[in-house]
Amino acid sequence: MEYSKLISITGLSGLFELVGSKTDGAIVKSLDDKTTKFVSSRVHNFSHLESIEVYTIRENVNLVEVFQAMKNSTETLPSEKDPSAVKAYFQKVYADIDFERVYASDLKKMVKWFGILSANNIDPVLSEVEDDAAEETEA
Repeated sequence: MEYSKLISITGLSGLFELVGSKTDGAIVKSLDDKTTKFVSSRVHNFSHLESIEVYTIRENVNLVEVFQAMKNSTETLPSEKDPSAVKAYFQKVYADIDFERVYASDLKKMVKWFGILSANNIDPVLSEVEDDAAEETEA
């Protein structure tokens, strides 16, 4: 399973793999319980994980960068139910996060998503197309 195919859906917990799309929604597979279902775009919004950025005290960074820092950290992953532990975790693992603009619920979501990615052995890396586009803008 590729990181580029993963999406978050408003109103639904967890992460999903985009299996197929239709004009009025998408067919998705849950990474939690492996069920496949149709989700209507009239009721829900879809966000590709690759397109999500996180506010920092410098420039915004892609969520992948935060996940990579979490992966490389020796800190144990906190329970997403303890907001103060989650904030303390990110202060150690990725201190550049702008804690005034990134809500506690977003931090908890990142911990939960990282746990799901780890459980499914998915390496958070951007697809090659995005990397090439980033290199062209830097040149």
